[in-house]
Amino acid sequence: MWWLPVITALSLALTSLVRRKALLRGILDHPNSRSSHSLPTPRGGGLSIVATATAAVAYMGYLSAADTALLLALVVGGLAVALVGYMDDRESLPIRARIAVHFLGATWAIYILGGLPAIQWGATLLHPGLVGNALAVVSIVWMLNLFNFMDGIDGLAASEAVFVTGAGAGLTCLGGVHSSVTAASLVVAAGSLGFLIWNWPPAKIFMGDVGSGYLGFVIAVLAIAATRQNPAALWTWLILTALFVVDATVTLVRRLIIGERVYQAHRSHAYQRFARRWGSHRRVTLTVLAIDVLWLLPCAAFAALHPAHAAVTTLVALAPLFLIAVAAGSGRRESPAHTQP
Repeated sequence: MWWLPVITALSLALTSLVRRKALLRGILDHPNSRSSHSLPTPRGGGLSIVATATAAVAYMGYLSAADTALLLALVVGGLAVALVGYMDDRESLPIRARIAVHFLGATWAIYILGGLPAIQWGATLLHPGLVGNALAVVSIVWMLNLFNFMDGIDGLAASEAVFVTGAGAGLTCLGGVHSSVTAASLVVAAGSLGFLIWNWPPAKIFMGDVGSGYLGFVIAVLAIAATRQNPAALWTWLILTALFVVDATVTLVRRLIIGERVYQAHRSHAYQRFARRWGSHRRVTLTVLAIDVLWLLPCAAFAALHPAHAAVTTLVALAPLFLIAVAAGSGRRESPAHTQP
């Protein structure tokens, strides 16, 4: 475990370097009517997470301390997603180009991991087959994009990444498995923590697509890899990510229903509405962390300890979050007054 503080320190230092370079080159996120920030801020800081996590996972592979399939899924697929995110941060890319790379990365991950494994459903195991593999690819693409959608206020996406990967590592052990998934999850948590120090409200640098897409991809891949060893793991990881999944999904569905362009920038997620209502990014981020720790973590732990009840526990965990998202107005069309900076 001594290497985790080293990874955090390296990520912290690299984020500082990326920030200086972004300021010198004018790579800034300028506020507009759809932004949740008010000052030009350097972006692309997620590059530090990608670099430190990738280097650490690759080194684990060099030491033969990591599952080769998991290593290849994380490194090859993760770098592809990060690269297209980095290019989009520098100069906006067409949506089709980004999505194509996302699907290629997700397909590669499912292929190299041997497909979606059996999933615990009550007292039985479901073997998804080809349809399950296709759904897994789509789910990975959705997870990496929803992480991008949820990276809209200071500290939110980075702290969520620390929580999900850190808790995921712990619950993987709780489920009776101490493996490459545990080590890789801790590596990502440590790298995200180093960046979070710079991104904590008020943020000195933003993550950018290079980091948010990468984190969403890695979390989805880790969840699937964990399920290869514990059929109930997919439910526990879904519970851990529930707040992001629910807010982003409810927002997307509602925007589709009312005819909004789903990829157009907006501020209609529940977390963005609360940030405006409370006038504080810090308060929203801390509230999300409180829900994660006090509600979702106990639910995920129960699911890990009682695999036969994992699916039902997931529904119980997600239900109140769904009601909150709907009541808060996730995806509701914004009034003209709310489109002003």
